[in-house]
Amino acid sequence: MKVDPKKEIAAYRAARGRFDVITVPPLQYLMIDGRGDPNTAPSYADALASIYPAAYALKFLSKRELGRDYVVPPLEALWWADDMDAFTTARDKSQWHWTVMILTPDWLSATQLDAVRDGIRAKGGTPRLDEVRLERLDEGRCVQILHVGPYDAEAETLDRMHHEFIPAQGLRMTGRHHEIYLSDARRTAPEKLRTILRQPVA
Repeated sequence: MKVDPKKEIAAYRAARGRFDVITVPPLQYLMIDGRGDPNTAPSYADALASIYPAAYALKFLSKRELGRDYVVPPLEALWWADDMDAFTTARDKSQWHWTVMILTPDWLSATQLDAVRDGIRAKGGTPRLDEVRLERLDEGRCVQILHVGPYDAEAETLDRMHHEFIPAQGLRMTGRHHEIYLSDARRTAPEKLRTILRQPVA
């Protein structure tokens, strides 16, 4: 059977128009870090051009060598800035830091990542292949909501999350802003994009 991690993990479900407090289990991701405007920074495009081939190569290795098949989950990213207003209200994308991520089953390891890296290199490689890593992320308690619409329209929802809902629950923000891209931006109209917005709290 083909496993779909997104369907099996409750934290990958969110409601539109409602903030929920959830507990996210420790999860393993492929990751690459960077900085700058994701629309213009070559490093961001290079990160995507490197993480996707690694994710799919791991899937095929898992099916071929371990007999375990799965659906490659959607792209995710952590976002932050030295001054978080640059992210939430000013939207100064040149100041943004980011980590792009793809959820990866726990039964895969760095040894298998090294193996698929060698295979990708043999086919010509990708721009940031050596920077792709496997890392566990333990976010724990989080607040999240489903945002429907353009990415640049997130600011109002984030402002309500950060300055209204979280303080009203007696919580404080920890960790980094997390987005899960349920829609393919290349094939979906901006007004129909579905994105989970998540903020770790304590």
